[in-house]
Order: sequence, then C-alpha cells, then structure tokens
Amino acid sequence: MFTQTAGIHADGDNKNNLYFNDLLPERFGRKRKYALGKTSGKANIEKNLQELGLQLNQEDLKLVTQRIIELGDKKETVTKEDLPYIISDVLDSQTYEERIIVESYVLVHAKGMRPSTTLCLKIDGETIEENAQGDGQFDAFMNALAKIYKSKKMSLPKLIDYAVRIPPGSSSDALCETIITWTNNGKEFKTRGLDSDQTVAAIVATQKMLNVVSI
Repeated sequence: MFTQTAGIHADGDNKNNLYFNDLLPERFGRKRKYALGKTSGKANIEKNLQELGLQLNQEDLKLVTQRIIELGDKKETVTKEDLPYIISDVLDSQTYEERIIVESYVLVHAKGMRPSTTLCLKIDGETIEENAQGDGQFDAFMNALAKIYKSKKMSLPKLIDYAVRIPPGSSSDALCETIITWTNNGKEFKTRGLDSDQTVAAIVATQKMLNVVSI
C-alpha cells in the first residue's frame, strides 16, 4: 500500500507531499517505498539513491533511468539493492565506442551433449558467424569468438578471473553482475556485465572487453 510505482507520485512527494493523504505510513510504523521498473521516473530512482547515500548528475541519472525501464520491460524485478550494479554497468558502458557488437547468439545445453554456441558478430560493419562447443555455454561462446578472431587474424585477451555477484537477500530471478578480469599485452583490466542470466551477463562483459581492446 505504501509503495509508489509511478514516477509522477514520487515526484509529487518531492513537491511538498502533493499527493498527501491521511493514511501516512508512519501511522502504521511503515515507510514509503519507491518501486523500480518500467513505470519508474527519475524521481523514483532519486528516492532510492538517497536511501543508499548515492548521487548522480542529471545526465547519468537519465541513462540509469533508461536502463531500469529497459530491465522493467523484460519483466525483471529491479530492487534498490540492484542500483549500484546498474549504475556501474551504465557508467562503464560510456567509456568506449562500440565497434564490435554481438549481434545474436544461440546457446544450447542439453543433457548428454556438450554445450554449443552459434555466434553472429559484427566487426566494423562486417557480420561474421561461427559455432563451437565447450565445457559450458560461456566456454562454447568464447571458443566461437576465438574462431572468428582467428579468421580475422586478430588476437583475444586472456581471461584470468571470473566472478559473479548478486545483491544480498536476492531470489533466483535477481540481477547478477559478472566481473571478468582479462590480461592483454601484460596489462590487466576488468569488464562488467549485468543481467538476470549469468551467462548473458558474461557475454555483455565480453563485448565490452572486445571494444576496450579495439580502441
């Protein structure tokens, strides 16, 4: 009852309780909450950021709002605890130009068969398709990627660490952040991916890596 879902209501709370009523949450030992999802506005997000002690400039806030609406359109549950992960993902994506894009992929994992991936990658406007098997879906994805890079006589950084984080108290449908550490020409760097599917999050992180090393 005390959860605002529409951005206009959160904005009204900011404007001297524009939508004031007698049933204040404090009367029941409760607190006003602001849901995050496809109907979220900047005011919803600002309210949640305040609770976390975080602040964004207007341009970054706009980008984070767009990302939350995208996640909400996919019917993913977005919580206040997800916000630091979403912010990190959005700000990280602004540091490079996307010359290399993972256009599409098919991940297959069937009992009794090795996982396989068919990958369609676009490099500077050229689309290349390849498939491969692996010990897992992401390993199969990386093997297909390696085939494409070998055909283009391009080298890939080496993956040296792979970590997955989810917000505390999350359920099975929670957003997860995949952080991959790579080494290239003796230098280490990390890229992050965010999605409710761990493998997809890893693929997002990998696409970021491809564009970082192509700069």
